[in-house]
This record gives sequence, C-alpha cells and structure tokens, in this order.
Amino acid sequence: MDPNSGKKNMFNKLSKNQGLRLLVQEGFERKTLSFYKYVIIDSPHVLRDELYESWKELGVLGRIYLAREGVNAQLSVPEYNFEQFVELVHANPFFKDVALKNAVEDDGNSFFKLTIKVRKQIVSDGLPFDEYDVTNVGNHLDAKSWNKALETGATVVDMRNHYESEIGNFKGAICPDVETFKEELPKVKKMLEGKEEKKILLYCTGGIRCEKTSAYLKHHGFIDVNQLHGGIIDYARQLDQDSTLNNNFVGKNFVFDERRGERISNDIISSCHQCDRPFDTHVNCRNLNCNLLFLQCDSCKEKYENCCSIECIEIVKLPLTEQKKLRKENDNRSIYYSHKRVNLKLNKKI
Repeated sequence: MDPNSGKKNMFNKLSKNQGLRLLVQEGFERKTLSFYKYVIIDSPHVLRDELYESWKELGVLGRIYLAREGVNAQLSVPEYNFEQFVELVHANPFFKDVALKNAVEDDGNSFFKLTIKVRKQIVSDGLPFDEYDVTNVGNHLDAKSWNKALETGATVVDMRNHYESEIGNFKGAICPDVETFKEELPKVKKMLEGKEEKKILLYCTGGIRCEKTSAYLKHHGFIDVNQLHGGIIDYARQLDQDSTLNNNFVGKNFVFDERRGERISNDIISSCHQCDRPFDTHVNCRNLNCNLLFLQCDSCKEKYENCCSIECIEIVKLPLTEQKKLRKENDNRSIYYSHKRVNLKLNKKI
C-alpha cells in the first residue's frame, strides 16, 4: 500500500530504500533537470499544494523549495510525460519563460521521491526579505561571452561551498573557504572591496546563488557584475553543442542528488581525504549519526567500512538499537558538513 495514500499536498514519506525499489521497477526512462526563478510568491503554501497534486500525477520526483522570493527545483520526469510537464510549468504565471536545464550526466536515478517544501528563502542569506531587491540582478553571460570575459582578466568568484569547488572549478577563480551561502555572501563582498568599478564574474551550479549574489553586490555599489547564465550545468551543455568553445572548467560539477557530481573535464583535482590518492566522488559516512560528506576512494571505503573515523567504525558495529539511541541523544550532523571539522586521517589500527 502506498504510504502516501489519502495524504494531500504534503510530501512523499517513502523511505529511501522504498523509493529506490520503486525506481528500479519502473519500465521507462527519466529526464533529470533543474530550474529556478526569483519571483515574488505571496502564498507559497498554496502554490506548493497545487504543484504537488499536478506533478505527482505526472510521476515527477525531486526536491523543490518554494519561498516568497521564488522557486528552486531539481527533479526528474518520466520521458513520456516530459513535454506535458514543460507545458505545465510554463503555463504557470510564476514560472513563465523559466529556463529548464537538463543534467549533464543522467542515469534517471537522481531522485527517488517527490518533496516540495516551503522555506523562508530559496537560498538562505540570513538577511531580511526586503534587505535588497533580489530581482535587480547583474548581466547574464552565455558560454562564449563568459570565456571572452575570462580572457580580459576579470575577477572570477565561485559562489559555491568549499566541498563543491574542491572537485571542480574555473581556472583562476576565487574559491571561498566556506560551508554555507549565508557565510559566503558577506565574505565575498569583503574580498571584493576596492573592485566596485571592476568587472566581476560570478558562477555556481545552476545560477541561483550567483544571481542572488549579483543583486547583493549591485545593492552595495558594484557596477559591472556578471554571472554565468545557467551556471556550470548550462555551460557544459553549450560546450557539448559548440565544439569551437574552449572548456575553462576543470574537474567535476558537484550536484545535490544521488549522483553527487557530473564530469565536465577529465581532470581530477581533488584527493581522497583518508589516503590522498586522486579522487573526486563524495560519499556519506556510514554512521548515520555522523553522515559526514567527504571524499573516500574505493580502497578506503572497503578498508574503513565506509566510515570517516575510528569512532564511527566502532558505532556502526553496535546493535541497531544502540545506534538509534545515540542518534536520539545527539544532534544529527548535516549531510553536507565540512570534512575539516573532523580528523579524517585514521592514525589508529582497526
């Protein structure tokens, strides 16, 4: 029986294992895509209910956030319903003309359930809603214009978190050592002091964070603020469609779904956090009470039982009841916690 039977407009309560089993049983292909838009939505809760009802009927899976300032969506759609879904999205007055970005690498297994949540902001900056106009954004540059701007010596800033930029970035970019956008926004402003009249180039995964940053910087007097249109995702798409374009991105593009990354170039610029071998695929610590996101090669994954530390190895060997008890007693770490906060070098013998 469907665990969501009789439940209206909330969110899918399938467990990950339940969702994955249903995904494997599907006899059709899926398309993974994303979109965002900064637009004033007076009643995001009402919109959430409408979207859940209509998108569920089309078999949409994914993670969608709504707020008064707009929408941020990453999802997968059955191929046989894709055109109908696109029509439905563009027919919605809030999403009219929104750009849909297809995934670079797509195996159809990016998401296993549909979740639509209302938040205070689609990208949390820690500032009041009316602190600055999020719709007064900078210039959007396509891949060709972006590459040309790179050649001028403009200042390039990666508006993603450190665990994203460590596996891939644009050559010469400033990659702030931060874990959250809220932390990054004022830090970038301070780093760019004295460059208010210089050309600034911003980029992120799909464009949503650098677009908000461009509005923030313009509010603070920066006059030549530019962003990579569609982010790294669309940059890769344009490279694929135009062989005359040079690829200035090295490594992988981190993505927030089950894939964890899309390869943009063959370069591996990061290393396993436990043995330092070249490696660029993130995993979560097997200890659910930790759930640390870090880089662990296949050899270390086997050697250390998919754990990040001796402590976690000892915990996963406890009975499940004891592990659950520990989770209740301790605050769970965020899935994207920094590997810098723990010692991943295992000095003890197991």
